[in-house]
Amino acid sequence: MPGIFDRFSNLMGQRDAILAGDGADPFQVRMDDVISQTEAIIAGKRTILCGTNNYLGLTFAPEALKAAHDALDAFGTGTTGSRVANGTYSGHKELENTLCEFFNKDHAIVFSTGFLANAGVLSTLMGPGDYILMDADCHASIYDGVRASQAEIIRFKHNDAADLDKRLARLVDKPGNKLIVIEGIYSMLGDKAPMAEIVAVKKKHANTFLLSDEAHSMGVLGRYGRGLPEEVGCEDDVDFIVGTFSKSVGTVGGFVVSSYPDFGMLRLVCRAYIFTASLPPSVVASATVNLGLVKSGGALRTRLMRNAKVLHSGLSEIGLKVASDLSPVVAVVAPDPQVAVAFWRGLIEAGVYVNLALPPATPYGYSLLRCSLCAVHTEEQLRKVVSIFESVAINLGLIERKVRRSAVG
Repeated sequence: MPGIFDRFSNLMGQRDAILAGDGADPFQVRMDDVISQTEAIIAGKRTILCGTNNYLGLTFAPEALKAAHDALDAFGTGTTGSRVANGTYSGHKELENTLCEFFNKDHAIVFSTGFLANAGVLSTLMGPGDYILMDADCHASIYDGVRASQAEIIRFKHNDAADLDKRLARLVDKPGNKLIVIEGIYSMLGDKAPMAEIVAVKKKHANTFLLSDEAHSMGVLGRYGRGLPEEVGCEDDVDFIVGTFSKSVGTVGGFVVSSYPDFGMLRLVCRAYIFTASLPPSVVASATVNLGLVKSGGALRTRLMRNAKVLHSGLSEIGLKVASDLSPVVAVVAPDPQVAVAFWRGLIEAGVYVNLALPPATPYGYSLLRCSLCAVHTEEQLRKVVSIFESVAINLGLIERKVRRSAVG
């Protein structure tokens, strides 16, 4: 008798082969106690966290904790309804107004997660007869959203504005709207989109719009942390910005902002907004406070990029292949999935947590030990992380002991 999961049998076999042997499961990590933004107790061991996306370290911001506690006391643990039913409280509107002010946009809509923001907006903006041109390395939430849109999907080469231009040129006589979809910083390798070049391509073609997912660049790039469009100076040329509160903002939730006329119509037609319970008031309150801390967080951004440089240069100098640009995402490439798992297990056993990312979820078929930095990591912590990476890599035969140098540059 066929089983309901039989279609996943090949994947399950690959999983079992990769995870064979003793050691922790990289996809079932449990944090028993969170000590700070950069440390936790995992399997009874004090562990340095280098894979949380907590870029500015705002998860324990005293102002946000107080706001969350106050909202919890005043409004309870949840709304028990969607935004179009009983799930819009004063805090939800305040958060949307704060987003409008933060991004200098006319409209903002808050979703319950960043995944739902992408999936909901992209499945709704474009429809039959329209075209979505998406970077090939976009996040899974973007893929799910565009597939549900009923628009024609065209992938262009990663970070290749010329390829995008060529594909748009083929649509010059086609009716319908065109939407370009990119990310400010790509989550796996930490590389930036060529935003200025893509904006230039967009301007060449009629009925063409641009959506940028700023999940990993919000709080990180730009004078006020508004992401890559602010850093590049083309905010008015990005029609829709999608983001999340689960990275630099230090809580959970998603949003989209825009100055496009009639954008509020999304509230009546976007299924991911209409049919999902709204964020709890405590989460909304903490996100609102932390947006202010992101805006004033220039010193935190400076420390974050300093930490990124320390880890990036330290890992490169010991002989590891670092695939990423200089960004808060520092991705080390392992030779294959089995070695990557062994590497990850060696790190966690020695007290360092990073993300394990394996194909097909990764660009170029890479097997990655993906680190993400926090502004409040100390130099001592990062020196220790580099030292542990080096020890594990030597034990696995990936580098030789003779290349040992200073842990940081």
